[in-house]
Amino acid sequence: MSGVLASVDQRTQLVGENRLELLLFYLHSRHLFALNVFKVKEVVKLPHLSIIPHAHPKISGVANIRGESIPVIDLRQAICMSAAKNTEDSNLVITEYNRTIQGFLIGKVDQIVNMTWSDIMPPPSSIGKNHYLTALTKIQRDGQEQLVEIIDVEKVLAEIIDYEVQISDEVLDQSIVNEFVGRKILHADDSRTARKQVSDTLTQLGIEIIPASNGLEALNMLKDWADKGIDVEKELLMVITDAEMPAMDGYRLTHEIRNDNRLKNLHVVLNTSLSGSFNQAMVEKVGCNAFLSKFQPDLLVEEVQTRLKAVLAPQK
Repeated sequence: MSGVLASVDQRTQLVGENRLELLLFYLHSRHLFALNVFKVKEVVKLPHLSIIPHAHPKISGVANIRGESIPVIDLRQAICMSAAKNTEDSNLVITEYNRTIQGFLIGKVDQIVNMTWSDIMPPPSSIGKNHYLTALTKIQRDGQEQLVEIIDVEKVLAEIIDYEVQISDEVLDQSIVNEFVGRKILHADDSRTARKQVSDTLTQLGIEIIPASNGLEALNMLKDWADKGIDVEKELLMVITDAEMPAMDGYRLTHEIRNDNRLKNLHVVLNTSLSGSFNQAMVEKVGCNAFLSKFQPDLLVEEVQTRLKAVLAPQK
């Protein structure tokens, strides 16, 4: 089953080209769901699960995969469907998000599709705030369009794992802590949960967070401000961007910023749940100033503080 996935090298060639691959699957229903292949380590038939007493109710158990104990999340239950019934179609998708390895219990695996981020649509605002989708797309099947729902894994994990946004006292340089107040940061991320985590952390310092739900929205904001004569490089302390977003990914956003003379010196930080070694190479390729893996409030604050010190240095 793991052979359904391309090699990492092949998959990484898509990233930075505003393209992605989606793993399509079912959750024992007619609805077709998807995860980004780049976050998938492998897909295996559902192995025996060891039940852990008093575990979170959305954890089905722990799987032993080549000597590594991996918690298994019932993805149906995690997105507020009824609990999964294990059948011969049940599979385990092993993923890496936010520096942790976890498995998702799913149903039948369908296929992998290669798409552009422009094919990926944000969920309509009319469906409210309690859904578990970051995006939607469509595929052609038997001459008809079929809707594909892309799951917001950040939200799923945040409801199972307690993420602290408290900043450690030793992180802050008290000599400049008051300089944070009133500074502005543009933050682009398609996950409402991820945006809230960053906002809840940095607003403690008095920083104003300007949210954007994808790279294109962020770029349009930047260009609109520049068109109005605003010195964007002075207006913003930095831009923080996720890597993967509908309409335009973070790599393309950075590329566009670097190719606009009015924006090219903006400080851009890539903040993503993707693994670090590959992203470090992409940071250098597209011209980001730094890379941060999600979600580490102290490291986030340290990065913002380092940038603030650089801004203040010429004034001394």
